[in-house]
Amino acid sequence: MTETTAAQHPPAPATGAGGTASTDAPARRSRGSLSRDVVLDGAVELADRIGVDALTIRRLADHLGVKPMTIYHYVSNKDDIIDGMVGRVFDEITRPPLDLPWKQAIRMRSESARHVLRRHPWAPPLMESRTNPDASILGHHEAVLAVWFQAGFPIELIAHAAAVLDAFLYGFAMQEAALPFGEREGDLSEIAEELVTPLSPDEYPHMVRFATEYVMQPDYDFGRSFDYGLDLILDGLEAALAR
Repeated sequence: MTETTAAQHPPAPATGAGGTASTDAPARRSRGSLSRDVVLDGAVELADRIGVDALTIRRLADHLGVKPMTIYHYVSNKDDIIDGMVGRVFDEITRPPLDLPWKQAIRMRSESARHVLRRHPWAPPLMESRTNPDASILGHHEAVLAVWFQAGFPIELIAHAAAVLDAFLYGFAMQEAALPFGEREGDLSEIAEELVTPLSPDEYPHMVRFATEYVMQPDYDFGRSFDYGLDLILDGLEAALAR
């Protein structure tokens, strides 16, 4: 849940079977304290902790402190919840403003998307999969398309630009999420050394060289590849537009 929602509905100690306060489960809410927004915010918060595959109506109800059937007063099913959750993620991503040059606007949106998707590592595979997108999803895509059209991109190039850029954003986010916990920022040299040490330089000379001369260096940062890759895409699109 958002901080605002949490402030409006602070959790109370739940009472266990023996009548003592328990911290294992939230206090039961009254139905009047629940809403679709509260359900979706709670679903995002829970998915950030346990992943979307483990998210069930029962676990969400426990997280919110309500009975499972109460959830169905606000959402139709799990697909409806996921549609709303993806919409929440799109709402967090900065929409590219039309009052900036297109490269600057798309870069702003791309950098924002990277940071948002790092907070919600379950989201990238779902971002373009929704068959019933809500207004948040549609509005975000409309804002991105408006930048391409205003910049004079022909429609076929817009299609290529959208596909390549989103594949890069979602793919990079999934790679970052796959890095060992606690190593998503900065130095990965220790992990690289563990992986490379067992390798035979005779059998894998290029892998050993790449790891020892680049990845295992103290200043190596996987995240730098994001800026480099984004530059390649934007510069390539600029050249294609000029042609």
